[in-house]
Amino acid sequence: MQILKNKTNFDFIGKRKPAFFISTAVNLIILVGIAVFGFNLGVDFAGGTVVEVKFNHPVSAADVRERVESGQLHDVSVQSIGAASENSFLVRLGGVTQLNEEGSTKASQALQTLAQVDAKSIRSDLANGIITVRSKQPLTAAQLEKTVEDTGTGVEDVRDIGQSQSGEYEYQIVASGMADRIRGALMHAVQDPQAPDFEMRRVEYVGPQVGKQLRNRGFQALLFSMVAILIYVAFRFDFKFGPGALLAMLHDVIMVAGFYLVTRAEFSLTAIAALLTVVGYSVNDTIVIYDRIREDMAKYPNRPLAEVINIAVNDTLARTILTSGVTSLSLVGLLIFGVGEIRDFAWAMLVGILVGTYSSVYIASPVTLWLDERAAGREKKSGLDQPKVA
Repeated sequence: MQILKNKTNFDFIGKRKPAFFISTAVNLIILVGIAVFGFNLGVDFAGGTVVEVKFNHPVSAADVRERVESGQLHDVSVQSIGAASENSFLVRLGGVTQLNEEGSTKASQALQTLAQVDAKSIRSDLANGIITVRSKQPLTAAQLEKTVEDTGTGVEDVRDIGQSQSGEYEYQIVASGMADRIRGALMHAVQDPQAPDFEMRRVEYVGPQVGKQLRNRGFQALLFSMVAILIYVAFRFDFKFGPGALLAMLHDVIMVAGFYLVTRAEFSLTAIAALLTVVGYSVNDTIVIYDRIREDMAKYPNRPLAEVINIAVNDTLARTILTSGVTSLSLVGLLIFGVGEIRDFAWAMLVGILVGTYSSVYIASPVTLWLDERAAGREKKSGLDQPKVA
């Protein structure tokens, strides 16, 4: 299959300076935006609760969101999944348990009204949703549960730890998960509590510490992959080629990160997968051009490197268009039929393919040319500095 039947002779390198300037400006804007606004972190990284809900009648995502918010739940993300006829949705909410700082304060104040319980004998573990209470007199599980639930925090279990050596009775009150609160909000509009119009199919919890660990590991994977690719390029080619490949990879990663910044799509483990895939795609295209440049340098030893790079890029142009086009076509199905994170992944990959092709020509190759010109300049300068022999 031939897209370009005749050999092209475009002056790609002649446009390298304005292209490099524009790319640098856009990258700086994206980095500033990330520092100021940050990403819209998904549950994977920020921690929280995800509930898959299926309704037995047609309903829209806006209807589900309004219904949840009517049950006094805010900052909720509702996303349709599957075909519209399935009426299935993902409901995301920050937090793993119903126990937050405000609820902990209210619960502590309420528990202090019980006999022989003072403020010093109450400890709250917000991360795990547990309130520990010590009392000089025995208390019942029902009494503790009602006291906490009256403050607005649901209780899943009350554990009787037993009597300590000091003679005090210790109890642990385990707060309910956010899934129960989501269910309660959805039940708010149900006429018959015994016959809800929805089914909770799946519940996922990600704690804040786990989310932080996943986020750090994800960025480490991205960094390590770029370092490994840089080492490979350094062994495969010489020093003039390595920095260009590295800058091209950084450029592509920042541009795809800019997609998540501008669209406010959830930045999760799927986003890290997209970034890793884009890094691999970018360096693959760069190496193909680098190989042709190295071949043409031996083929045209008397021509300037800028001319050799133009020849190499034009020679591989048809291959680049075919590869990028076919890879983009593979994403069409995901863009049409995909939902949620899968569709975001497809859009991020499409952006990565475009910028990866661009960076191989206007980032990697010009950096190689610049390093070659600097090396030639140093050699010329050192030759002039040497004393002439009479």
